[in-house]
Amino acid sequence: AELLILFFKIGLPWCGHCKKLAPDFETAATRLKGTVPLAKVDCTASPDTCGRFGVTGYPTLKIFRNGEDASSYDGPRSADGIVHFMKKQAGPNSVTLRREADLEAFVNHFDASVVGFFSGPDSGQLAEFLKAASVMREHFRFAHTIDMTLGLKHGVDTERVLLFRPPRLSSKFEESVLRFTETITTHTLRRFIRDNIFGMCPHLTNENRDKLKGQDLLTAYYDLDYLQNPKGTNYWRNRVMKVGSQFASQGLSFAVANRRDFVDELEEEFGLGASDGGDLPFVTIRTQQGFKYTMREEFTRDGKSLERFLEDYFAGRLKRYIKSEPIPEKNKGPVKVVVAESFEEIVNDPEKDVLIEFYAPWCGHCKSLEPKYKELAEQLYSDPNIVIAKMDATANDVPQAFDVQGFPTIYFAQAGKKDQPKRYEGAHEVKDFIKYLKRESSHVPVVSRVREDL
Repeated sequence: AELLILFFKIGLPWCGHCKKLAPDFETAATRLKGTVPLAKVDCTASPDTCGRFGVTGYPTLKIFRNGEDASSYDGPRSADGIVHFMKKQAGPNSVTLRREADLEAFVNHFDASVVGFFSGPDSGQLAEFLKAASVMREHFRFAHTIDMTLGLKHGVDTERVLLFRPPRLSSKFEESVLRFTETITTHTLRRFIRDNIFGMCPHLTNENRDKLKGQDLLTAYYDLDYLQNPKGTNYWRNRVMKVGSQFASQGLSFAVANRRDFVDELEEEFGLGASDGGDLPFVTIRTQQGFKYTMREEFTRDGKSLERFLEDYFAGRLKRYIKSEPIPEKNKGPVKVVVAESFEEIVNDPEKDVLIEFYAPWCGHCKSLEPKYKELAEQLYSDPNIVIAKMDATANDVPQAFDVQGFPTIYFAQAGKKDQPKRYEGAHEVKDFIKYLKRESSHVPVVSRVREDL
């Protein structure tokens, strides 16, 4: 039997993840009652227990199977995600199918299904299949049968594994059932599933987003609803697939998504308001490099506008979408204000050394730094070779070469070496910044105690 345990600590007011997870964990526990038990351990009261299971960060979720620590929980941390993920954990690694009705019921599911057909209980390939299922059960659905006649309607005449894509995603543009033809091992089966499970145009969700977004991906966002309106949902998906099939060999992947699931991301990353776009799909491309493009032309029902968009994309004619505040009309202060649209001009000026702070308006550490950073800029104001700059990283896209995970993050871009920005790791006192710039700058800094025009 499966058990999911949450390890947490009372009295960690700074742990936002703990606070966020708590209500979702309670909701999931209620919904999973009678299926999979959920439990909590307070590591403040039970440090020995937490130490025994190697818990050092909070919150930590672990899956126990038959009383043993089986694995860390790496699924989504929403109530829906926990319920969906843990339901997969309940029961056997692979479901035994005895009748044709069992097979039909198993593959007629919201997610894809992997089914093995074997000649008998002593089959060596069945043993390998079950071994692979035990390793991959957290991510995929497995079933097997030792009645070979169940596979006849799918052309199975020898021991075989079939991958059934979800019926809701069936399309004339690709096969719904795929045959695995290699010798079964965990490695070969994992590779086959990984390469084929999503198909030409999968349904992008919060659960599978990380798997899909590691590639150049075009996504059509619209009022997608496979539960209430599968026909209308596939109407637009089929148009994406029809056009996408013409470009399938050029390295771009395709997906469809429910706009409501990604409202915050679309607003933050692409400037799309909740009411923008109407009933028609909103199309974006995001590359592995982080470059973003949006289809400005309205999505036409004949797919011609999408076709033109893709032709322009592959021909390099599209202008990248950059989230940016307006370029300031006046920027004469000691600290130069940089926005995404002016980043190239100011920070990547090949003649200037630039120290740039990436900040967030709500960040307390940034506010503490502000007077010191301004004083630094004033002391260097008369130096024509050095620019002290700042950028609101919550309102502007940050170039990929500048890895900003927290605030403030400070980088130095040296003249002539703009492709090699260095993260500043020193203390945040004026004298420390000056010492750093004297060491790193391409010219000896001209330091004045006050600005000349004050």
